[in-house]
Amino acid sequence: MLTQAQRDIIKATIPLLETGGEALATHFYTIMLDGHPEVRPLFNQAHQASGSQPRALANGVLMYARNIDRLENLGPLASQIVNKHVALQILPEHYPIVGACLLRAIREVLGEDIATDEVIAAWGAAYQQLADLLIGAEEQVYESVAAAPGGWRGGRLFRVACKVPESSEITSFYLEPVDGKPVIAHKPGQYISLRLDIEGTECRRSYSLSAPSSGVGLRISVKREPTGVASNYLHDQVIAGSVLELFPPSGNFTLAEGTKPLVLISGGVGITPTIAMAETALQAGERPVVFIHYARNAQAQAFKDLLCEWSQGFPQFKAYIVYNDASADSAVQPDAVGMPSIEQLKQWMPEDRDVEAYFLGPKPFMAFMKRSLHEMGVPDGQAHYEFFGPAEELA
Repeated sequence: MLTQAQRDIIKATIPLLETGGEALATHFYTIMLDGHPEVRPLFNQAHQASGSQPRALANGVLMYARNIDRLENLGPLASQIVNKHVALQILPEHYPIVGACLLRAIREVLGEDIATDEVIAAWGAAYQQLADLLIGAEEQVYESVAAAPGGWRGGRLFRVACKVPESSEITSFYLEPVDGKPVIAHKPGQYISLRLDIEGTECRRSYSLSAPSSGVGLRISVKREPTGVASNYLHDQVIAGSVLELFPPSGNFTLAEGTKPLVLISGGVGITPTIAMAETALQAGERPVVFIHYARNAQAQAFKDLLCEWSQGFPQFKAYIVYNDASADSAVQPDAVGMPSIEQLKQWMPEDRDVEAYFLGPKPFMAFMKRSLHEMGVPDGQAHYEFFGPAEELA
């Protein structure tokens, strides 16, 4: 239990975290990943190289320090952490490793004159408080998912029923459980994680579920990244009949039930969860759905035929496609060419801005959408987004 003196010490370190938090986080990851190779599969090395993982951790630590007296204010951040941990199967035995490396990083980055024994003790108590909260919340999720019809805990083997190219760079994988038993009903917008063995090295990656729940199987649609270890393995090595180990569906970027018009905005591979949301809404009834998708060109755009089919078959569904470059395939005419603009959104969205909007794509794309939806009058609480990688601020 944190004492008031320890809380005061945590709050006193906030200015140091504001200016040097990312350097501390980077050093922390270096210590942990070099000294504890057993936890490397839990972290995407591309996110380490880009700096997004250290930035996300620095932001999380800073938010925790700022709200040390009011942990309930962490709100969505705590939920995001729990869901990502559950997706990757973070377990109680991982927490002591993280705690020891974090305290060592604080001591080495801040120096012993600042990171005194009292400061280290305060941060040790603060970390244990947070760890206990997360472990408890994650255990509740693990138990709930395992107890649900078709649910499971830990890894479960699925066979690739078929692979379907959706574009020049995105391929869908249809997955069916090897044991032939039912599959838990996931929420549109959730994702699963795979545990892969790539040339003798364990690798865990998360992918959005791109189809509504069926009870008998799952579908992910994976973009081939030029330097993506997992995505290239899936595209090149995994074939129909291959067996993959899956962790249960997770994530809180999910479609809420309701009757308000639904606006789904995606960039690139961000289409994967929004396509599942759209199909779920269309299956449910007459809720208006506006689907706005931005792609590099016609070759890179996924699910072209499906969107066309929905546009013809569902009067409440309207799809608008924007290509950054339309010259790649002159036979396919998008609704616009170029970069996203607020004028496009004003033209295509319902005049009444009382909508539920979901958007996903590269970070600059999402920052633009968040700002534009706010300027157009969409209530902030009805504009939903999530990061494919580590959670960061949309400034």
